[in-house]
Amino acid sequence: MHELSIAESILNIALCHAEKVSATRISDIHLVIGKLSYVMDDSVQFYWDTIAKDTIAEGARLHFKRVPAELLCLDCSQHYAPDGETLACPNCQSTRVKVVAGEEFRIESIDVETPSSPSPLPLGVEG
Repeated sequence: MHELSIAESILNIALCHAEKVSATRISDIHLVIGKLSYVMDDSVQFYWDTIAKDTIAEGARLHFKRVPAELLCLDCSQHYAPDGETLACPNCQSTRVKVVAGEEFRIESIDVETPSSPSPLPLGVEG
């Protein structure tokens, strides 16, 4: 159910940025999601289709880019991708690890249409 609040946050951020450039329509939103974030693409899309209704984001396509997990062993400094079975370092078997990548969740860009440009314009989004 946390995907509903995620979809609401995406919509609020997109509408805020679109308003800054007087957008008339949001056509695409590009999301970066780490494999370890446990966000379900289908659930976000399901809620998106409902909450974006009657806004300038209605019909906007969500694009999901997945970032694989990457860990750093704190004992031997080995960077590696977990194998799904264990988080232990394949080099020294230590379980003292730090997540380097895979927990991301951000809006990478938003494509909007403005009165002066009927073609989508990308808006870079930070945060």
